[in-house]
Amino acid sequence: MIKNAFLAIFTMLFISAVISTAHAEEYPVRHIVAFKYTDGATDAQIQQVTDAFRALQHKIPGVVSFEHGVNNSPEGLNKGFKHVYVVTFEDEKARDAYLPHPEHKKFGALLEELGILEDAFVIDYSLTE
Repeated sequence: MIKNAFLAIFTMLFISAVISTAHAEEYPVRHIVAFKYTDGATDAQIQQVTDAFRALQHKIPGVVSFEHGVNNSPEGLNKGFKHVYVVTFEDEKARDAYLPHPEHKKFGALLEELGILEDAFVIDYSLTE
């Protein structure tokens, strides 16, 4: 009887996890990227990176929107990360296709070529109800 109850609970949890995972893929995904540029980075170079990042929304399917901003928080907790980029994808599948996409790789090559990126922070999350 305990074995049957355990099996029933395990089965319910497994089914719930599968449904949750499948359901989560249907929601938009926000891809938040924060850049800490080197002290020697010029405004023109930062603008070049921002323009190239923005252009990805027109080159890679599944990108819903692109936003960029510069930190203006008075809290002083940004740890040197001043530029924030937010890419919204249709769903997890679109985000997963974006990451290895050749245009995204070209963007990474531009960052490397310019040599102005000191550090980056990336976090993704799915929008839910």
